[in-house]
Amino acid sequence: MKLNLRNILLGILMMIGSSVYAASVTDSLAFFKASEAVIQYTGRIDFSNPNLPRFWQPGVYIKIGFKGPYCQLHINDEVLYGSSHNYITIVVDNGKPQRMQLKEKSNVIKVAENLSEGEHTVLICKDTEANIGYIEFAGINCLELTALPDKPKHLIEYIGDSITCGTGADVSEVPCGKGAWHDQHNAYLAYGPITARALNAQWHLSSVSGIGLMHSCCDMNIIMPQVFDKVSMRDNKIKWDFKNYQPDVVSVCLGQNDGIQDATAFCNNYIAFVKLLRVYYPKATIVCISSPMADEKLRNFQKEQLSAVVSALKASGFKDIYMHCFEKSYNAGCDWHPSLAEHQVIAAELTDFLKKIMKW
Repeated sequence: MKLNLRNILLGILMMIGSSVYAASVTDSLAFFKASEAVIQYTGRIDFSNPNLPRFWQPGVYIKIGFKGPYCQLHINDEVLYGSSHNYITIVVDNGKPQRMQLKEKSNVIKVAENLSEGEHTVLICKDTEANIGYIEFAGINCLELTALPDKPKHLIEYIGDSITCGTGADVSEVPCGKGAWHDQHNAYLAYGPITARALNAQWHLSSVSGIGLMHSCCDMNIIMPQVFDKVSMRDNKIKWDFKNYQPDVVSVCLGQNDGIQDATAFCNNYIAFVKLLRVYYPKATIVCISSPMADEKLRNFQKEQLSAVVSALKASGFKDIYMHCFEKSYNAGCDWHPSLAEHQVIAAELTDFLKKIMKW
């Protein structure tokens, strides 16, 4: 076979050119600290060190605009107990979410190679809960940071337990019963963030696995009213400044871990907690929802008690208070939690309800 010398030379030149370009891009990447003003943070975050913002809660997320064919994210993992590594979700340009587990205490993650030369966005979301330890965002390497559009104007907060955290939902990498307990956590694809994205809203997940209104499971010595004012709810530490986030809607999904309690005591505790929420959020619409994984007996109990709570509050002059009860149980995930597919169904129902009452 006769070789075409011209084509061979062109191929070699193209390979050299590509190598030089790749090297020049890599060499020209700049490091930008986490304190850069154009980086958007959403969630309960400790900014004591603005260059190492630290967060525990599931669903905390960061959004960054950048230029270049890729970027590198610097993310620190507490590695609690020396072995617990957090999971995160990364989304580039509103594309498919990529879930991954952090592997080291200090991680440099190369994101989305071979992008176009224009502007891009990257979102980082903490998928695992506070009891898996904190994450710190330490900065980004890219050609240039770019300004992002303003955050969505609507704000939602989801108060709840493991269901709200997205526990036991994601078996894409580790099946139920295998690996560590947190290997199936996926806060980004839990019903709350899905609903928020459908409504073009910001979200906070104020949730802890096992927590209750009056009684928590698993020998936990905390209940939601005790820890609601903290940055790290599971550890009950670092005061949260409620001025940082004033939601339009607060969704309360508690009671799964309380189980069936004395009706009067449950209602009184629920009313007291809602009144506390009104102190923190004087203008918020509060929606009391039943547990999506409750069995029929617990669901009927919650339906009756939430109706009594809302009626009592309205009778006392309380405004902007609603209830919504799910009519079935969602248990296809691990340990009878909702699966990813079921979170989609739950979110669709809650989205329709919020659209109706908020006129969004």
